[in-house]
Amino acid sequence: MNVHVNGKVMSLLADCSISTLIEQMDLMGKRVAVELNLDIVPKSEYLQTQLKEDDIVEIVHAIGGG
Repeated sequence: MNVHVNGKVMSLLADCSISTLIEQMDLMGKRVAVELNLDIVPKSEYLQTQLKEDDIVEIVHAIGGG
């Protein structure tokens, strides 16, 4: 299936969750915020939130600095 992630189309397996997507993007363990179709998804729901064809996902991660 195709999903739009940060403005680019990604091909993913049909049973892909937000958690799986974060892992595929090498963002596991990093502080991220996820928006799915204009709604913020709480971190506690990443594992059970399944992506669907043509979903729009925005992922941002915090970068510390000073």
